[in-house]
Amino acid sequence: MREKFYITTPIYYPSGRYHIGTAYTTVLADAIKRYEELKGKECFMLTGADEHGQKIETKAREAKQTPQQYVDEMADMAKELWTKMDIKYDNFIRTTEERHEKVVQKIFDRFMEQGDIYKGEYEGLYCVPCETFFTETQLVDGKCPDCGREVVPMKEEAYFFNMKKYADRLLKYYDEHPDFIKPDYRKQEMINNFIKPGLEDLCVTRTSFDWGIKVLKDPKHIVYVWLDALTNYITALGYMSEDETLFNKFWPADVQLVGKDIARFHLIYWPIFLMALDLPLPKTIFVHNWIMMKDGKMSKSKGNVIYPETLIERYGLDATKYFLLREMPMSQDGLFSPEEFVQRYNFDLCNDLSNLLNRTVSMVNKYFEGQVPKYSGTPNEVDEEIEKVCVEQVEKFEKLFENFEIANSIQEIWNLISRTNKYIDETAPWTLAKEENKEKLSSAMYHLIENLRKIAILIRTFMEETSDNIFRQIGITDKELKSWTSLKNYDKLSNIKVIEKGEPIFMRLNSEEEIDYIKQVMKK
Repeated sequence: MREKFYITTPIYYPSGRYHIGTAYTTVLADAIKRYEELKGKECFMLTGADEHGQKIETKAREAKQTPQQYVDEMADMAKELWTKMDIKYDNFIRTTEERHEKVVQKIFDRFMEQGDIYKGEYEGLYCVPCETFFTETQLVDGKCPDCGREVVPMKEEAYFFNMKKYADRLLKYYDEHPDFIKPDYRKQEMINNFIKPGLEDLCVTRTSFDWGIKVLKDPKHIVYVWLDALTNYITALGYMSEDETLFNKFWPADVQLVGKDIARFHLIYWPIFLMALDLPLPKTIFVHNWIMMKDGKMSKSKGNVIYPETLIERYGLDATKYFLLREMPMSQDGLFSPEEFVQRYNFDLCNDLSNLLNRTVSMVNKYFEGQVPKYSGTPNEVDEEIEKVCVEQVEKFEKLFENFEIANSIQEIWNLISRTNKYIDETAPWTLAKEENKEKLSSAMYHLIENLRKIAILIRTFMEETSDNIFRQIGITDKELKSWTSLKNYDKLSNIKVIEKGEPIFMRLNSEEEIDYIKQVMKK
């Protein structure tokens, strides 16, 4: 029986077109899922849309639509983008779906029966875009600590969740489960900024708008965004429904990905809700940073927004995914700039990877009429070393990738690509051919093809088309030779023939032209 793996993205708020920041989270989840599948696990990936709330009502009114018409349109747009990006999600949950709304009402009733929810009156400072109340002390320079916008005073009857009741239990869980929050410093942020100063009870209903899930026992109240939104991760699996097969199979989640702006809700409120439901907590919640521009956050008013479709249509899906994952460090914000994008494309993809493939295929054709020589051991120290380096790089990649150090793990693949390019210079096949040193020349060609095969497997989690292209050009058709388990082997290739003429997988860009093009589309 295969090991199970469940990964989620946040459900995205459909307030407009998704930029590369939203795309990053989804590409990351997709890459992790593909990696786990390559390692033999049965995987389930969830994404979706958070479709209720005052902001949606406002957006729909501005668009002269009903809220349902508006969110239907936004959901179609999101699915179209994920199809374009070849995101292999297994389920797309919408919080307006009956399967979700009914269970949220059941969960709310259970919390009331348990005494976790009580009625009161909320008077506080409210951020409309974030749909969150804040105390005076939580504000930063008098503004919302999450988005930096103005807050407004608001007063209304509301139900509250008793967070204080679970605070000590949550701290104990943090302490006993070191892998629950990644990276670790996010845990200290939660403890120091929110829990130790005194955890505020959470407002979980509103009465000032209608677009949301009604409380069954008090229908003038609408279930407030976080209790509604966070529970999607279990309602999508059929929790509290007639068919809990998926829930029983995949919960608890192995990895839940969230951006740093919604860390507090996922690292404090979500585990407390699960504790109140007496359910196991996710194994790991990974909080990633933002993709920033040189002049700060992306915004239409600044004219610095870049959309994934723009990059995909001009430079291809694989180049886009490569850049997004390569440029996001684990412990700080990533940076997008037209210059950096074009440089990565030309140097990493064209100079390093594409040229390595092209040179190798050409040499196998030139020296062996396209037939990859058989493995004959390691006739010299250079061959011994390249085999050792290859094994080490695979191990480094796995260790970093599994610790969510994705950018660093990809760097290890490119270290192998660079080392393989250097191997060509070290072995100098053109000299070996002149000297008619058939043994060393055969070994050099075998090792080059074998390293390309391994590189194709390693990049497969985020560059599937390029991976397939490399396999096709070097003549790898056997499924076993494309498997993760074959990465540690060095003597499996036999009767392999490369294509007659190598094809560049990435063509060098005119830097000035492309940088100018990206700058122009960002302003539109």
